[in-house]
Amino acid sequence: MADIYDDDKINKIITLYKKRVERDRLKYEKKKNDPSFIEQNRSRAKAHYQAHYKEVKKENYNKNKDVIQAKSLFYYYRRNNRVDDFVSKYPDKVEMMKNHGITVSGLG
Repeated sequence: MADIYDDDKINKIITLYKKRVERDRLKYEKKKNDPSFIEQNRSRAKAHYQAHYKEVKKENYNKNKDVIQAKSLFYYYRRNNRVDDFVSKYPDKVEMMKNHGITVSGLG
């Protein structure tokens, strides 16, 4: 099969791409501190989050709520060097964490 692009064409494409990226970067650097651009960007990002991710994040949190709370409690006990107390007080949470692939380390 014949080469579609020879070395000169490939180098030209790469050079044009690098120039475009640099031009776009400079354009962004000029307008990134403009208050109207900042406001537009924030509103666009907020609308995107509201439209696509708010419900997904909420469902994900509700689905993993028990695991998240167990991890938080474990990290509290680990920070205070009381992992043994955590294991003895909450064996169900330890088992739940192990089932989700979270190792309860720091025993000793």
